Amino acid sequence: MDGGGGSRVTAAEEAPPRSWVAAWCTWDWGSAAFNAVMTTFVFTVYLTSSVGKDLPGPVSATSWLSWSMAAAGFVVAVLAPVMGRRSDMAGNRKRSLGWWSLLVFLCTLGCFFVRDDYHYLWLGLILLAFGTVCYELSNVPYYAMLRQVSTPGTIGRVSGVGWACGYLGGIVLLLVCNFGFIAGDGGLLGLTTSDGLNIRLVAVLAALWFGLSALPVLLVLPREKPVAAPRLGIVGSYRDLFASIRELWRLDRNVVVFLVAQALFRDALAAVFTFGAVLGTTVYGMAASTVLIFGVVANVFAAAGAFVAGRFDDRYGPKPVIVVSLITMTVAGIALLLVSGEAMFWVFGLMLTIFVGPAQSSARSFLTRLTPPGHEGQMFGLYQTTGRAASFIAPTLFGAFIALFGADRAGIVGILIVLIAGLSVLLLVRPARDRALDAV
Repeated sequence: MDGGGGSRVTAAEEAPPRSWVAAWCTWDWGSAAFNAVMTTFVFTVYLTSSVGKDLPGPVSATSWLSWSMAAAGFVVAVLAPVMGRRSDMAGNRKRSLGWWSLLVFLCTLGCFFVRDDYHYLWLGLILLAFGTVCYELSNVPYYAMLRQVSTPGTIGRVSGVGWACGYLGGIVLLLVCNFGFIAGDGGLLGLTTSDGLNIRLVAVLAALWFGLSALPVLLVLPREKPVAAPRLGIVGSYRDLFASIRELWRLDRNVVVFLVAQALFRDALAAVFTFGAVLGTTVYGMAASTVLIFGVVANVFAAAGAFVAGRFDDRYGPKPVIVVSLITMTVAGIALLLVSGEAMFWVFGLMLTIFVGPAQSSARSFLTRLTPPGHEGQMFGLYQTTGRAASFIAPTLFGAFIALFGADRAGIVGILIVLIAGLSVLLLVRPARDRALDAV
């Protein structure tokens, strides 16, 4: 596995054109339109606080939102590895990315028709849930293209730049949405808030932002070569999937252990952003307007961290980057349990977020290095599946510790437990050497 002469390395490290890298990173930049605007900071808030505010019955709009997202997560967990494997075999990752991206665009655009009336809540939930499925499945062929736009010596750097572009795209779009459409009841554009029109127009902007950003990778990157394997139907694809998992466990448990580790620590990383704003206001006394500023700065720090860490990833490997990131985040989390006040939240909150990007980016490059060429789609399908399978752990422990101790601050302990668990499993994983070197 570690053998190979100089000519093999040279061939494997033939650099792809920079235009390929730029086109690939542009999709990351645009994906923030759905991830940050639609499912995190803007449209879900509109659904729960405005559209579903007067929803009759004992079940709240927030509860319906959580159930719809849980259903979407289940669908992704079931479909992701099989869809990835089928795209590997057919050599149609780019086509798969195009179709899933188109469906995300249409779902986002359709949210314009979700009026500020609880009768439209179901339309909004269906569009967001289906859009989430398509968005998560689009990540499978997109991540699988990482090796296509990098070399064994630049995987970490390219992954880090792409992840940084995603954070930066989210920052820019959130600022445009806030100041142009939302702040001061209608933003600088002076839009009416009647019937939720300003937020519905944000959905249109997000759709166009994502759609235009998805075009470069579809137009610039060439189609990859298909894997020499028989075409399989859906049932045959599942049989092939289970056989592959059994074979993977038998031949390379290192990959299986890594998939478990990343599922745990990625869940904790997501919880940092999900609950950070809540803790900032309820525990550390930060004003709501300041939280938005903190969110923008936190995304800048995360983007910078991902960009810089990509260089260390290529030089020292992805595992040290992830380990250092998780240890530092654990220290910052423990500090947040002990300190009080807005100033301390700025210090240790940003200390947390600056290492979120490196851990996420290096997790992507780690799996790329562990994956045999031609199996990227299948492996990143498993990556999405295991991530989804563990996505309830940190939120559940966060709420459980709050209920147990009667204080929001205690929720941090729940996140730390998942973070430390992921770090502990990761320490069992052997360092990764790119398997593309063995295929040359």
